[in-house]
Amino acid sequence: MKKYIIIVAGGKGLRMGGEIPKQFLPIKGKPVLMRTLETFSICDETIERIVVLPVDQQDYWRHLCKIYGFTLSHRIANGGETRFHSVKNGLALVEDNALVGVHDGVRPFVSSKVISECYRMAEVSGAAIPVTDVVETLRQVTENGNSQTVPRNCYKLVQTPQVFLSSLLKQAYSQPYTSCFTDDASVVEAWGHRVELVEGNRENVKLTTPFDLKLAEMILS
Repeated sequence: MKKYIIIVAGGKGLRMGGEIPKQFLPIKGKPVLMRTLETFSICDETIERIVVLPVDQQDYWRHLCKIYGFTLSHRIANGGETRFHSVKNGLALVEDNALVGVHDGVRPFVSSKVISECYRMAEVSGAAIPVTDVVETLRQVTENGNSQTVPRNCYKLVQTPQVFLSSLLKQAYSQPYTSCFTDDASVVEAWGHRVELVEGNRENVKLTTPFDLKLAEMILS
């Protein structure tokens, strides 16, 4: 079955404290987004890569590719008003009878094992997402300000890539957008399809803050 990966890279990087969007920031001499694309190519070079970028960032991305001599093949889709709309635009470039993953552009350290297992499980079940255990204590805060400890073994941290049968994901994305759609799994579950869990890797962090960039450099070292 043909495989696609939609890499969503529409962040403005406001929490990074700079003007350059976080997906374009260099770690160890190479922009984050390039490292993310290479991660999927290393795992399986047959995966077709689609990068979703805001229209006003696309020329800058092409400029970076020229500067860094980055020639790894990929197609570009236009970013939308929200992540939901961005993924929907990326899906327009995907065939119906295929497997399609959706991945955060600022997660360059997902392992090949996790990628492969997500695609394998999605081919069997239709929908698979990587998760990791919660290792810190969790407290639930109520509307009146009270809080209580909740059992952390009842919760998981969700990562990407989230992988689906493309026909299923397209159907799910035909629904009207709501703010409850925080990731692709939530869209598919709202459509009525169960999502299977795959064990993720803890290095698969989403680079959001300056501290995360320092962590990324340590991982690469």
